[in-house]
Amino acid sequence: MKDKLTDANFPRTADNRVYHLGLRPGEIANRIVTVGSPSRALIIATHLDKEPTKFRLESERGFQTITGRYKGIPVSVISIGMGAPNMDFFVRETRECVTGDMVIIRLGSCGSLNLSAPVGTVVVPKACVFITRNVDFDFGSFNDEPSGQEAYRISKPVSDDSRLHQIVIDSLKNARPPGDQTVVEGNLVNASADSFYSSQGRLTSFPDHNSHLVDELMRQVDGLGTLEMETHHLYHLAKCWNNRPKSSTSTKPEHTTPPLTTGPVQPVTLDSIGANSSITAPAPAAIVDSKIHVSAAQMVFAARTSANRDFILPERVKAIEEWGGKGVLEALIAYHIPNERLHPEEGSVWSFKS
Repeated sequence: MKDKLTDANFPRTADNRVYHLGLRPGEIANRIVTVGSPSRALIIATHLDKEPTKFRLESERGFQTITGRYKGIPVSVISIGMGAPNMDFFVRETRECVTGDMVIIRLGSCGSLNLSAPVGTVVVPKACVFITRNVDFDFGSFNDEPSGQEAYRISKPVSDDSRLHQIVIDSLKNARPPGDQTVVEGNLVNASADSFYSSQGRLTSFPDHNSHLVDELMRQVDGLGTLEMETHHLYHLAKCWNNRPKSSTSTKPEHTTPPLTTGPVQPVTLDSIGANSSITAPAPAAIVDSKIHVSAAQMVFAARTSANRDFILPERVKAIEEWGGKGVLEALIAYHIPNERLHPEEGSVWSFKS
């Protein structure tokens, strides 16, 4: 436990670092690739420009951020781990560190529920639903629905940014090496679950009452193709932000108050730009009408409905991560953000220093 919190609503340190990601303004760009695993973040970061020197920070909560430039344009790559809660930390805390618009693309893995997306396919889901375990259901019963309640709930779909969606598809297709036959599928819906096992219909020794869950998903969700744990929350938070009341006081946080926590989150900076460098920018207030534009690219690792439960080979994963990472970076820089809606470069880790 850190030193005494003075306000637990949105913890921030004395030097304006957000509590879980360990970042402060000037360390995160407006354009972001988010991934689950740190190793995937490192693979994507190999495509960044040599100059300026890449900034790399690991928070003590397990988040890794790499910021630099790709073809001269500031970008960040952030690994967040798994699940909607970590996606929530990522979106909310980066939003509090960035002035202006944000473009976020998730590059992750998924399972396939559709024969049109076999193992090795890259899916750009046009929309997502969310599956939650109904904790009020009597999971200790031997009956499927002993209380007349459903064991799992399926949300309405939420869509990605339609313009970014097509840019991601085109960029991934252009990034494929010559002769690579990987299918890039952009017309499917994804389902994100609140767990890896029960809410995705995996059968374990727990009494999860989920043996018919996948069938029910296929029945309820038109065009369902993939299943994972994070993308819905990314799409959902972007929709919430973009549709928020512009006059709401919640969009104008007071950043001139004393630090919300006196105990700083100690980040570990692994490259030459230190975490205690001379960035002095105050915590920014987002532009009132700022937007968050989101989409995702999902690598199909497993075919959940195939007869053999096919699973991707490691060398195939490595190949797709390599060119897929380049593809999502190309998509990020292809999505135009006006200069007046970008975070100031002065004092940032991506500025060119003489």
